[in-house]
Amino acid sequence: MEGPSHQQDLLAISNSLEKISLHGGQPDSDLIDTPAAVSTLVDALDGQPTTPPSLYMDLEGINLSRHGSISILQVFVLPSRQTYLVDIHTLGDKAFSTQGANGRTLREILESDATPKVFFDIRNDSDALYSHFHIKLAGIQDLQLMELATRTFSRKFVNGLAKCIERDSPLSTDERVAWKAVKEKGAKLFAPERGGTYQVFNERPLSEEIRLYCAQDVQFLPRLWSHYDAKLTKTWETRVREVSNDRVTLSQSSDYNGKGQHMALAPKGWAWL
Repeated sequence: MEGPSHQQDLLAISNSLEKISLHGGQPDSDLIDTPAAVSTLVDALDGQPTTPPSLYMDLEGINLSRHGSISILQVFVLPSRQTYLVDIHTLGDKAFSTQGANGRTLREILESDATPKVFFDIRNDSDALYSHFHIKLAGIQDLQLMELATRTFSRKFVNGLAKCIERDSPLSTDERVAWKAVKEKGAKLFAPERGGTYQVFNERPLSEEIRLYCAQDVQFLPRLWSHYDAKLTKTWETRVREVSNDRVTLSQSSDYNGKGQHMALAPKGWAWL
């Protein structure tokens, strides 16, 4: 992706990224847990700039898939540098069907191919959204695929988000310490192997530790997008877009299985490109 317009895109995102910080381990976030708040959120998301992408998303839940449930949808809006935590556990379908002032809904934004949404590994998130709310995602840019596409070493296996943040997100020393502390506190609460339970994502009021955990990673996604996008060739950009769409389609199939060693494998043929 080269040329004057691309350089302007990178400058725009760089200027926004300079103003993003973790505020000493306390990332800002608004909890969206009423239809009125959803309506306000939809108005805030609708009509955002698309180049570079404005919307960066993630999901948390219990066994996040068709076999589990969705607890929280995290949304980071780059131009305003604001993070929203949409309480899917409390709102259910109202989170997606409540209209904003212009009649648009969160469902329409998620299903719009004209509105880019950046996720990291869209597969199980898409599975959960489609299975529980019949949301057919479109306009997805998968950061996990962008990282794989920009490698200069083996493409046999994909990386997880934590590894990508650790290696590719430009963190200051203070931010790195804060990020690890929030991750550690959250893991102790929800990871079964650490004595936690994923039910904490459904406890209300949401604990401050879990709220911080939900808000934190999504704020790093624009940094990763900028890092990988600067390295993408046109050919790889096309491959990433096509396989991002393929992942969404696969997640909606009746035989999709979101667990297992196959999830760590690169897309077919990528290892040899």
